[in-house]
Amino acid sequence: MSASYDAAAVAALADQQVSWRDKALPPAFWGRTVADVLAAKPRLSELPTPLLTLSAPGLQHNVETLARWCAEHGVQLAPHGKTTMAPALWAKQLDAGAWGITLANAYQLGVARAYGVSRVMIANAVVSPLQLRWIADELAADPAFHVMVWADSVRTVEIMEAARAAHVDSGARPLDVLVEVGGVGGRTGARGVNTALAIAAAVAAAPTLRLAGVAGYEGAIAHGADEEGLEHVRSYLRDLAAVHQSLKYDEGVVPVVSAGGSAYFEQVAQVLAPLTQQGARVVLRSGAYIAHDDGYYRRISPLGAEPRTDGDRLTPAMHGWIRITSQPEPGLAIFDAGKRDLPFDEDLPMPQLLRPRSAGEHVRPVEGMTVTKMNDQHGFLRFPADVPLVIGDELRVGLSHPCTAFDKWDLIPVIDDPDADDPVVVDLVRTFFS
Repeated sequence: MSASYDAAAVAALADQQVSWRDKALPPAFWGRTVADVLAAKPRLSELPTPLLTLSAPGLQHNVETLARWCAEHGVQLAPHGKTTMAPALWAKQLDAGAWGITLANAYQLGVARAYGVSRVMIANAVVSPLQLRWIADELAADPAFHVMVWADSVRTVEIMEAARAAHVDSGARPLDVLVEVGGVGGRTGARGVNTALAIAAAVAAAPTLRLAGVAGYEGAIAHGADEEGLEHVRSYLRDLAAVHQSLKYDEGVVPVVSAGGSAYFEQVAQVLAPLTQQGARVVLRSGAYIAHDDGYYRRISPLGAEPRTDGDRLTPAMHGWIRITSQPEPGLAIFDAGKRDLPFDEDLPMPQLLRPRSAGEHVRPVEGMTVTKMNDQHGFLRFPADVPLVIGDELRVGLSHPCTAFDKWDLIPVIDDPDADDPVVVDLVRTFFS
């Protein structure tokens, strides 16, 4: 059963006023509510650059595509909400059948609680006594709320139990804990079966905790899609499965076995889905898929440009819009977007289209242009001498890595067609990164 959320709270986002804090919107819109802005059906040409936009049909396609893929492969999905930190987008994922929402820390959990998300996995250890006590209070206040946290050391278990034991009454709902299994060269996670088993034993012995399964992150194990890298991922997942099969759970617990970012989810299904026949619930945590991209995930996703699994391909659903502000030397143009505006950690923005300069013209593809560098608020574009690029021209650029795109924008316009001459803004998505 998919998790629930507070639909009224999500709908109330439309009642918020936009202001100078929202860099995606011009001064003419300040003081209006989101609903009022959308009622006027503004077009892209009414918005300033630099800009990040989302594609309405692209988002819908991607949400439906992965939901369908998970159902067909016998796994469930708890999308990693830290990618977007947008309750309105979480709602789309939950409406499509997502089992829950994954988050990275207690602050993000606070956002989820504000919007009534009923089932959350924190893909991390929580070791702050203040946060552990707050989570205990949330569990006590709302019987419909469920949360899971991870532990990769006995010390982590000891901290959680000490903080909770001093705060909750006997008989209080326990905190569900997943044993995090790591791999050599990976990030967090217990190294070795014996360490993982010791953590599980500590959880089982803790009166205010409950052993609820195992989890891990295979995305830190490999960074490519060659067969050697994929086998490294599969080997890690087999170790994860072996730890799960070595554990004993309390009666009535449906153990969760969770892995799967947006790069190797087909490997996760291949190795872990059979565990569902033994009573486990296998949960993917893919997050970047909702926006996909024109860079890293286009190359690496199992449903990317060169799919490694069956199913519809994902489509890039985020784009940047930049404007040429200077041409200081031949073949070099400076544009008005930088590291504060667009992602740059996996790939630099990729020029795709030139927007019309005047009525009656149409968008057209661009060739030979390359973004070579980005400063905080500027970007460097190299282009052939025979390309008629001038100051004031506006370009659409493809982007790479959604996780470092959404965090730069408090309010993101959603457009009806990113390939149109002048798309219509059909939604404004509010994010909560701070």
